[in-house]
Amino acid sequence: MWLVVASVPLLPALLLVASSRCRVKVAALGRVALRLLLRRGAGGGRVCVRSTHSFVFSQCTHGKAHSVLSTFDLYADTHPSLCIGPQTGEALDEAVARARPSRVLELGTHCGYSSVRMLRLLPPGGRLVTVELDPLTAELGEELILVAGFKHHQFQVLTSSSAEAIPALRSSLELDPGPGEGLDLVLMDHDPERYLPDLLALEREELLCPSGCSVLLIHRNQGAGERGGLGGLLAHVRARPGRYSVESERSAMTEIVYRKERSTKGE
Repeated sequence: MWLVVASVPLLPALLLVASSRCRVKVAALGRVALRLLLRRGAGGGRVCVRSTHSFVFSQCTHGKAHSVLSTFDLYADTHPSLCIGPQTGEALDEAVARARPSRVLELGTHCGYSSVRMLRLLPPGGRLVTVELDPLTAELGEELILVAGFKHHQFQVLTSSSAEAIPALRSSLELDPGPGEGLDLVLMDHDPERYLPDLLALEREELLCPSGCSVLLIHRNQGAGERGGLGGLLAHVRARPGRYSVESERSAMTEIVYRKERSTKGE
């Protein structure tokens, strides 16, 4: 009985500790619930390019590429998004730093995240051409690239399929007719089933720089269709060791290098 009497003065302190712990748990649960609600509000897992554009446009500091990228990442924390994200983005930065490209082709603009990442690493006079099939996505992506501070003389958005765009790239990139110069880097982030046909088309049009071109392949998931598309391209690459080499393979990106002068007879 005396223990009960002695503990009465301590009740307020005990209740305060319990209440504090409860508040911490409730706050944590609240943050989880908020993320779930935001994801549901974003369309139940469906990507909305208008929502992405609106958030980045209104929340970033205009004219600052790093702010545009961090705002994309902030949006992707709570919403389905097509941007590759900071981890794959850092791998992309490393690949661009190795290649030191001046002419870049991107297949799959999405909302401009990868375009901005690459453009900020290009040298003065460098140029990027990005190809997007969906007209709305191309329009909104182009606006966010401009918001990041880049000018039209630094990049061009082509609204078309990759199959239609590739034959016209020589004029878009202002390349001289015939072989000798070409793309220094290609980022493929569109339909994986188009990876191999588009690589073959780039070869056929002699658009890959003969002295070396890095080709970066984004693989967002491991669905059957993507394994077929990416797998077919890698089989083609590994069957031609005199022309291609695999530079790196990561969970979300594979980098291969093309060099024409390394080709062997019979290819």
